[in-house]
Amino acid sequence: MSAVEENGTSLNTAAQMAALLAQQSSYQFRPAYRFKTPMAVEVAEGLTDSSGRKLRRVQTNIRRHVDHFPYCLNYIYHRYHVRYPRQRPYVQPHILYSHEGWIPHDSLDDMEDCIPTKFVRAALNKHKCPIFTIAWTPEGKRLITGGSRGEFTLWNGSAFNFETILQAHDLAIRVLKWTYDKQWMVSADHVGYVKYWQQNMNNVHMFQAHEDHPVRCISFSPSDTKLVTSSDDGTARVWDFYRSEKEQTLSGHGSEVFSAEWHPFKGIIATGSRDTQQPVKLWDPKTGKNLVTLFDHKNSVLSLKWNMNGNWLATGSRDHSVKLYDIRMMKEIYTFKAHKKEVSCVAWHPIHTNLLSSGGMDGSLAFWDCRSENEVIFMDNAHTQAIWTMEWHPFGHIFATGSNDHNTKFWVRNRPGDLVEDIFGGSSSCNYNKLF
Repeated sequence: MSAVEENGTSLNTAAQMAALLAQQSSYQFRPAYRFKTPMAVEVAEGLTDSSGRKLRRVQTNIRRHVDHFPYCLNYIYHRYHVRYPRQRPYVQPHILYSHEGWIPHDSLDDMEDCIPTKFVRAALNKHKCPIFTIAWTPEGKRLITGGSRGEFTLWNGSAFNFETILQAHDLAIRVLKWTYDKQWMVSADHVGYVKYWQQNMNNVHMFQAHEDHPVRCISFSPSDTKLVTSSDDGTARVWDFYRSEKEQTLSGHGSEVFSAEWHPFKGIIATGSRDTQQPVKLWDPKTGKNLVTLFDHKNSVLSLKWNMNGNWLATGSRDHSVKLYDIRMMKEIYTFKAHKKEVSCVAWHPIHTNLLSSGGMDGSLAFWDCRSENEVIFMDNAHTQAIWTMEWHPFGHIFATGSNDHNTKFWVRNRPGDLVEDIFGGSSSCNYNKLF
């Protein structure tokens, strides 16, 4: 046998051994795990059968999959040995250390580790329509989207592929909201109808909360026995959840009420309105009286959210700013400025109380550290049109956004070895080294 033949045989054997090892190794260490990589192409090169004929190359389309179980196993394994954050094993910036990450619940001191800067997939319906509202199922296995066609679309929460579609309303769906006990989901449409849904997507009840006006927002009381709805008729209404009977009408805004949020554990309702003279109000749901009016915004307030600590209220406005209020002092403590157009929605991280996200009418996306006024990450072109809604996965490791450009986009944390810069041009005022 010539030297050339021996060299070719050795190369072929090495390629076959590499492919065999890649198949038998743990799934976290496979070269093509989760994403297409150049390593997958290198393994496939030079494979031949016993007669020397080149094997037919099969192009495999690997789904983008985000699996959080290795992080959970890592947390369970280390929870008795690692009592302080400094005792954690150091994670090297390499793909082989991707299974050594930490769950958001176990990284409370490192908020930067939970910022989803990496875009993974854009989910698009067969019949394209704007996405007005989204909601994760209680266990986080699926994402439910509601659009202008009145349909529920269910997407897989880890592989991000389409699962099923359901005709829920006759007109555009404006709101999706789960109760605190996660037993019921409530949806509302463009003509004021509210529907109750079980976990298996079975519709059991419907009533009209606002006549011929869209319901813009729904929020539940801490006990799940009451709910508040806001509408373009200039009012917010308090309802008994089980009887569907109106108890109070909160009227005082001079224009449409875009947002209404019940305090997470107190009897306070916050509303945001198009009324530029009285953009934010706090109400007593029992008496229906206005408690406080906040005048800091110079334009309409499109979205507001209570922090789970119960002390902070975040508001997004058409004056291009996000404001943070502390209700213990009834004053503004921070003003976040990075958006170049109106701020259409805001959302708090489910675990990190200091992490706030906001979306703009121009498709921009920002993440804020509430310990300072500087943005941590800002993406100018996360979407091509307005971002109407955004929701965090209950686990805190995936972030979803719905937009007027018909797309629902999924964002995840960078894995060890990934570059921070993404195709959407995430810029930051913080040290990138802190993200790993």
